[in-house]
Amino acid sequence: MFAELSDRLESILKKLRGQGKLTENNIKEALKEVRRALLEADVNYKVVKDFISKVEEKSIGQEVLRSITPGQQVVKIVYDELTLLLGKDSSVMKFSSSGPTVWMLAGLQGSGKTTACGKLASFYRKKGKSPFLIAADVQRPAAVEQLKILGKSLNLPVYSSKENPVKICQSGVAKAREEGLDLVIIDTAGRLHIDKKLMEELALIKKEVTPQEVILVADSMTGQDAVNIALSFEERLGIDGIFLTKLDGDARGGAALSLRAVTGKPIKFVGTGEKLDAIEVFYPERMVSRILGMGDVVTLVEKAQEAISQEEAEKLEKRLREEQFSFKDFYSQLQQLKKMGSLDSILSMIPGIGGSLKGFSVDDKALVRVEAIINSMTEEERLKPQIIDGSRKKRIALGSGTDLQEVNRLLKQFFMMKKMIKDFNKMDLRKLKTMFKP
Repeated sequence: MFAELSDRLESILKKLRGQGKLTENNIKEALKEVRRALLEADVNYKVVKDFISKVEEKSIGQEVLRSITPGQQVVKIVYDELTLLLGKDSSVMKFSSSGPTVWMLAGLQGSGKTTACGKLASFYRKKGKSPFLIAADVQRPAAVEQLKILGKSLNLPVYSSKENPVKICQSGVAKAREEGLDLVIIDTAGRLHIDKKLMEELALIKKEVTPQEVILVADSMTGQDAVNIALSFEERLGIDGIFLTKLDGDARGGAALSLRAVTGKPIKFVGTGEKLDAIEVFYPERMVSRILGMGDVVTLVEKAQEAISQEEAEKLEKRLREEQFSFKDFYSQLQQLKKMGSLDSILSMIPGIGGSLKGFSVDDKALVRVEAIINSMTEEERLKPQIIDGSRKKRIALGSGTDLQEVNRLLKQFFMMKKMIKDFNKMDLRKLKTMFKP
């Protein structure tokens, strides 16, 4: 996510911070590089021009040039302007005060609308809502079946019929009201390109069901095309916000940085992977922190809270204190880590980590091999790994499809971890407190 742009901006701003004194000339030179980085990231050229102009105007003011830390001041200005560019605050979804809330998803074919329906339904069910999906895309072959499969995997109702799309939506909303369900998400038809017939159909659905939100689902991989598509949908249909998909695969990020400024409509959600839980509320200030390599601790904590229950955390803490940490506990923690997303995305949220890992890729498949090794152990071996001798190691390697070297490496890392836990438990807490006394 924004990998190339983040690397470029980090490098440019690091040079600025490293200079003891800033002048108008070196600020302008740095901003030329920022302009080039943004354009290469496929950010709309008008947006770039306006952004650089604002940053330059604020950066060459006397209060910045005479500041004790002028480099840091410029970084702060860049941070603030990028946040304003993305919309300053997150935009909340609108809910109905009476009857079911209706959200209508629109977009071109292949943008990820159907999956976005499933992601939103899954996300809001965790928040206590009872979602109801309507399959109104009768244009694309298998679209209805795809939504039904998603609904089944989430154990959520999906409404479909052989009527026309407008009737399907009307009947579906009536069905949701009848059954007391409070959130209706409509999957509408898309085309390979915007045409009159598509817009007329969508406009009629909007008129008849009066949704609280019309959300455009846009593919971030299409770059500036996503911006042009959003403009067309806003002009012809009227949208309330944007769900930006495939952001995990978009190294440049130009669409995300251009959409709000060009369309005036907020990005409300981003898709960060293929799984149904790979969805994030779009918080501009958090996204800017990631782009500038400052991490995103708030989102990291939220993900951890969702993945790890208080009860599980307390159980683990007790076992750590009693030095009973085993491969069963290790395996449990591994499963919870997987719920938080890819290791790359987790590490990118830790301040300072992104830059230090430049050029280093975290292999998520390594976790799969670790999982396979632990699964190949017997219950006794997981609880008492010290009994794993040479013959047991060979059996574990064979059963997990790995080699002896990988099994040995995992055991070595595990025993090192246990030693660290033991040493920490033995540490005198009173001494620890004196170490941190002011």
